[in-house]
Amino acid sequence: MKRICAKASGFFTAAVSILLACVITGILMYGMGYNPLDAYYQLFFGAVVGLSALSESVVKMVPLVFTGLSFAIAKRSGLVNLGATGQLYIGALCTTVVGVYVTGLPAALHIPLALAAGCAGGAAYGAVVGFLKNRFQANELITTIMLNEIATELVNCLVDGPMKDLDALTKFPQSKAILDSAVLPKILTGTRLHAGFLLALLAVALYGVFMKRTKWGYELRVVGMNPSAARTAGMSVQRTQLLAMLLAGGFAGLAGSIEMLAIQKRLMQSFAGNLGFDGIAVALLGGNQPLGILLSAFLFGMMSNGSNKMQMLSNVPSAVIYLMQGLIILFVVGRYLYSKKLWEGLIPQRKSRREEVRP
Repeated sequence: MKRICAKASGFFTAAVSILLACVITGILMYGMGYNPLDAYYQLFFGAVVGLSALSESVVKMVPLVFTGLSFAIAKRSGLVNLGATGQLYIGALCTTVVGVYVTGLPAALHIPLALAAGCAGGAAYGAVVGFLKNRFQANELITTIMLNEIATELVNCLVDGPMKDLDALTKFPQSKAILDSAVLPKILTGTRLHAGFLLALLAVALYGVFMKRTKWGYELRVVGMNPSAARTAGMSVQRTQLLAMLLAGGFAGLAGSIEMLAIQKRLMQSFAGNLGFDGIAVALLGGNQPLGILLSAFLFGMMSNGSNKMQMLSNVPSAVIYLMQGLIILFVVGRYLYSKKLWEGLIPQRKSRREEVRP
């Protein structure tokens, strides 16, 4: 019963946060001289009405599922992974190397190998954060942000240097195209919807099973809730958090891998945009729960897709969507900020009379 109430509370918080964000954003749009009702109509119409629009929203949802899972699994262990961007770039880099330079393989082997390379690259990059945390007690907030910069600059240098496609008609820094044998197949004719969507659903299911049904998932949750209790029970906090960062990096690496094999099909500078940090918003809105992450990823994918049509037909700048997303997360986080438990930690508790008179 308590678990059901907690889930209902999380759903209610998310729904209210979305509603408040829409109301405030609408007021701001009205103040700027736009019609908010027309803007929201075009946003919704451009995101879900019609097979083409709906499939495009799902396409934009796929990488957000993986980066959301990346943040969520680290957070459940007590770590804050701000490094999904860097892990995504390393995953994309490793996938590109396999997809471009490994030749002669059939698609049945080439695609899994490219995906595995991306997952392994992201996992290894995530493990660096766990190692620095365990060996030197380095704050993961700092190390993940620094590693993001290293990864993005590494990719920038490679696509403008050793990996640059010199035969391309454009001089824009980019790698050679992924071989056809490594490209993820489409699952809906006439759209960009690809097999990565099925992998995203599988990843969400595996995340749920891992967290709820396995010994390692149980230990990870215990470590995240109370490291001292976990140590007392004989659990290794360092090993568990290292595992969490391995998995977090692997999920983010898969996001970059799927983007390469299904959408971009060649490595370029700044190809991922805000996917890494958008995943944080997805996980927070989804309460780090499997179904919540799936639904919030679709919501953010829908907003990203529909914003273009909203801008074209209502003249409302698409940047308004970032304002709305920020407000949603502000309200979600605000709910926890004003929760009873946090207030009990922030406000000094009154001493009993016996403690007050004790010398």
